[in-house]
Amino acid sequence: KQPPQRWTTYHNKLSILEAEPEEDPTPIINEIYNEQPRTSVLMELKDGVGALHDVLKYFWKFEVNITRIESRPTNTNRGTFDFFVDFNGRVDDEKVHWFPRHISELDLIANRTLDAGTDLESDHPGFHDQTYRNRRAKLAEVASNHYWDRDIPTINYTTEELETWGIVWDQMESLWEKYACKEYKNSLTLMKKHCNYSRNNIPQQQDVTRFLQDHTQFRMRPVAGLLSSRDFLNGLAFRVFFSTQYIRHHSVPLYTPEPDICHELLGHAPMFADRDFADFSQEIGLASLGASDEDVQKLA
Repeated sequence: KQPPQRWTTYHNKLSILEAEPEEDPTPIINEIYNEQPRTSVLMELKDGVGALHDVLKYFWKFEVNITRIESRPTNTNRGTFDFFVDFNGRVDDEKVHWFPRHISELDLIANRTLDAGTDLESDHPGFHDQTYRNRRAKLAEVASNHYWDRDIPTINYTTEELETWGIVWDQMESLWEKYACKEYKNSLTLMKKHCNYSRNNIPQQQDVTRFLQDHTQFRMRPVAGLLSSRDFLNGLAFRVFFSTQYIRHHSVPLYTPEPDICHELLGHAPMFADRDFADFSQEIGLASLGASDEDVQKLA
């Protein structure tokens, strides 16, 4: 005679037959419920259009399945909400590269230059020019001491530096007219008016930042030297363009082995005044956050 069947519940959700002593129902139940490790997080967000989207897109990016989401107004801060999110997986399931969560954390990567702005290679045109190297060191110090919520200090460029800028400007004028896209030309025209772009003046990064903020919410950030692709792209995620402040050596004004202020202000900056280009640049930056080394190389 078979013993009577006994019933019980599993996780207070499902009525099941009580297992025989030698049987373990867990694998079967896990299969029924597709049980996976779960993690719960609590987030406090300011009320605003797209606030939740800006957070949830990271779950989509890393293919994390959200199983529950609830929200309620906070009791302490008006205009903020608590979001309770459950998702499949553990926090330590996969190693993800550290990435900044707030624009202030760019201060942690701005000085991680691949060179210090003064460590010139022996084949650099300014390698044997101690005056030039001292100037580079001074500008590197200015960049290294900058913080995200401060105005960018004014740089008083020397006569020699202005002459080098002017030679590059003269070379580029005919090329802009012949090859530049209309978006670049439109932005450059506005920047001549509002940022004091001219042959005889190197614009100040703070003036360029004010202009870009008004048009696309982008901003400049001084940096002492060349950054890694990951760190540079991470800046774009926060609509920040890392820019050097030094200029190429005067002996070879139409050549530079590294990005300099001519490259940054005459090449890149005008395009960040175009809304579509700025938005696209930020999307590339967002894609770089926590990305693998292989994906960062593709984005760069």
